[in-house]
Amino acid sequence: MAALKETDLRMFIDSVRRYFDVTCRMPPEITAAFLGTDPLPTHDFNGIVSFSGRFSGQVIVSLPAMALRELLLMQRETDLSDVNLLDAVGEIANTLAGNARQALGNALEISVPSTLRGRAGRPARVRAHPYVITFRWNTYPGLVCVDLEQVA
Repeated sequence: MAALKETDLRMFIDSVRRYFDVTCRMPPEITAAFLGTDPLPTHDFNGIVSFSGRFSGQVIVSLPAMALRELLLMQRETDLSDVNLLDAVGEIANTLAGNARQALGNALEISVPSTLRGRAGRPARVRAHPYVITFRWNTYPGLVCVDLEQVA
């Protein structure tokens, strides 16, 4: 399997910035982009979208509860339950996946987002060292793990 190109990874960084800028007019600061090792520095709420077709793997968005609560409040949402926080992180992952489909081609198949609360039960990896993008939004840390490889 072939690795993603630098332009593909840049698209994910730009998508993270655009999501927060459009959603709440507060773009995040990208703090690092690197090849991940075990364990990844994840947070309490995780949204996962799986890919198949031209690319195989998944993208994981991970944020702490306080960041998601703040994001929902900025969107004038008053339901700050864990269920709604999971929906919010799943929606972020879904948006990034939609942007990936636009950039990587319509033949890219994406799953409905799944969500996980807590740091256990991560999906199996496609890459030994997935690409990790860390960011800070409104004082809160966040992470996007791009675990994709192009299928021959």
